Amino acid sequence: MPYVDGFLLAVPTDNKGAYKAFAEQMWPIIKDLGALAMWECWGDDVPDGEVTSFPMAVKKADNEVVVFAWIEWPDKATRDAGNKNMMNDPRMAEMDPNNMPFDGMRMIFGGFEVLAKF
Repeated sequence: MPYVDGFLLAVPTDNKGAYKAFAEQMWPIIKDLGALAMWECWGDDVPDGEVTSFPMAVKKADNEVVVFAWIEWPDKATRDAGNKNMMNDPRMAEMDPNNMPFDGMRMIFGGFEVLAKF
C-alpha cells in the first residue's frame, strides 16, 4: 500500500512563481529517490476558522496563501530511505536554505499510512 508525506504551509502571494519553481526543482530529486507522484496545491477556497482551520494552523498572514502538498511513495520503507538520502543528494546543495519562498518554521508535515484509496 502506498505511503504519503503531507505538507501544509503558508506562502507569500508574491512568491507563487518562486514556490512553483522550488517545487519543480524538488520533483526530480524526490522522484529519483523513489517517489511516485507529488502534488502542490495553491489555496483557492481556504476559509478562516473560528476554532481551527488551515490558515490558523500555519499562522497565515494577510499577504499569504495556504499551500497543501503531498508526496506519494510506494511504501514507508522507500519513503524512509528517500528522506534519509535526500540531504546527501548533491542537487540539494544547489538550494539556498536562506532563500526559501516560504517560512519553513510554520510548515506542518507528517507521514501517513494509506487507509483507503478509491
